[in-house]
Amino acid sequence: MGWSTVRDRTDSGIPSRHARPQIARVRFAGLTLLALRVISALVLFEHATAQAWGIPNNPARPFEGAPAVFSRTWVASWLELIGGTLIILGLFTRPTAFVLSGLMAFAYFLVHAPVNFFPIVNRGEPAVLLCFILLYMSAAGAGPYSIDALWSARREKSRPAQDD
Repeated sequence: MGWSTVRDRTDSGIPSRHARPQIARVRFAGLTLLALRVISALVLFEHATAQAWGIPNNPARPFEGAPAVFSRTWVASWLELIGGTLIILGLFTRPTAFVLSGLMAFAYFLVHAPVNFFPIVNRGEPAVLLCFILLYMSAAGAGPYSIDALWSARREKSRPAQDD
């Protein structure tokens, strides 16, 4: 890992006191990214299930039936369901998050912005926040606690050592 240097290790190979806070910060950052990834994807997933099947039921907006097949709402629901699942798992996170970020921007400008440009007025705050959270994930990746990271580590181990 990047936090390990010669002066950060004792003679036995165990991280020194100097390196331990840095190790904790790296682990905490990974866990925080995991929480952001999972909670954001669950919010997206919940929105999709409410649109597609009316679960959970929102009394303020009663369910009027599933969207027509291949309508914008139907396509958006399936993208959110499949993409939310992939992001929860941390699988193909960068491309999935990029597509979903675009979907959230599209949703904001198509559904919310015609009412009023300001998110607080048009109730578009979740779309704006998810757009930028997903854009961040498309740049940062899924983090160390994901299938992407597991596959990457496995690829590194199976790669033959190159002599310099």
